[in-house]
Amino acid sequence: MYRQRIKQLKEWQLQTNRKPLVLLGARQVGKTWLAQEFGRAEYRQMVYINFERADKLRDNFLHDLDPKRLITDFEIYAGFKIRPDDTLIVLDEIQVAPRGITSLKYFCEEAREYHIIAAGSLLGVNIHQGESFPVGKVDIMELRPMSFCEFLLAVGETGLARILAEKLWDAIPPVAEKFKLFLKYYFFVGGMPEAVAAFAEDRDWKKVRSIQNRILQAYRSDFSKHAPKEVLPRINMVWDNIPAQLAKENKKFIYGLIREGARAKDFEMAIQWLTDAGLLHKVCSISKPALPLVAYQQLSAFKLYHNDVGLLGAMSRLNAKTLIDGDAVFGEFKGALSENFVFQQLKLRDEWSVNYYPFGNGRYELDFVIQNEEDDLIPIEVKAGENLRAQSFKLFCEKHKPQNAIRTSLADYRKESRMTNVPLYIIGDWFN
Repeated sequence: MYRQRIKQLKEWQLQTNRKPLVLLGARQVGKTWLAQEFGRAEYRQMVYINFERADKLRDNFLHDLDPKRLITDFEIYAGFKIRPDDTLIVLDEIQVAPRGITSLKYFCEEAREYHIIAAGSLLGVNIHQGESFPVGKVDIMELRPMSFCEFLLAVGETGLARILAEKLWDAIPPVAEKFKLFLKYYFFVGGMPEAVAAFAEDRDWKKVRSIQNRILQAYRSDFSKHAPKEVLPRINMVWDNIPAQLAKENKKFIYGLIREGARAKDFEMAIQWLTDAGLLHKVCSISKPALPLVAYQQLSAFKLYHNDVGLLGAMSRLNAKTLIDGDAVFGEFKGALSENFVFQQLKLRDEWSVNYYPFGNGRYELDFVIQNEEDDLIPIEVKAGENLRAQSFKLFCEKHKPQNAIRTSLADYRKESRMTNVPLYIIGDWFN
């Protein structure tokens, strides 16, 4: 299995001003595997400590945060000498060790020669619950579910993956139907590494769905264990309501769909917890398509997308038989899977601002407006099938005349005067 974040980890390793790295991400996205694989491949030795299991080390940060003492403790645990130049130290589930996150500040200030990766499934939640986070003293990387390109590599479709990675768009027509087939598979399997590995092994749909359901159960268990008791019922209500929210024609989050008469103040803490945990992602509306987009965000109007399209399908009880029913899966419950898929691929780029734009007094809506690292403003319209009639996209392009407008659908790649049609299966690699 290959993860594209390996390349960024290698860049971090070679930095002269390297800081401890905090690896964020939802449970089961592969943080532990990534850190250990990186350690095995790029270092002569690795110290791996999981604080959920190494309970004797869990309270070591309470005595003091002297890096020299902590390194000695790590050496005793590992059974060998830690050499700064060729040893990777992985501190997994660090959020369960009191003051563990805070200790990274002192490694940065007093012992930067050590290569340290700290990871945790609920670090985002922990940061917002009072733990002193070492702002400016750590590098941060977020790991998300596997991209479509990573999925292709995992299932042995190296040729298709090469077309995406090297942008060989002229090579697509002969294999376009094969791309669509594997995109259908991705819609069902998603990008959670365990589900992808099971699918790659024997294409057992029931086994994949069983794994997805187990992951969803683990998420719900996390709610019970870690969420404030007074917020827990509302977290469950928001979580269970996500398929219904995305099945609407207008996917703006509506509180009244959770419970009649519900208001923002009733559920904002629950939504914050789920987004901090990396399980849901908020995409805000903008009042004007202008730079910088953050200046025009309307925080009270937003959509909530799922962390993984496969898990969304599992929550919605999407049947594997849908995969063989033509292209029905792409339009399943009003294109929610297609739109969630596109969002998931766009969010692989940490530096991008992803928003949506309602206009014409709410009569029209542009699915996504992004601001990339070069400050380009790019409108994106998502079409679930090959019917490319989209009045809102046409009106937006006629009025604002964007230099780069993208419509993504099942139709073939082609450039037109005012836009580019980008097939759904290449949207994740189109902007690389």
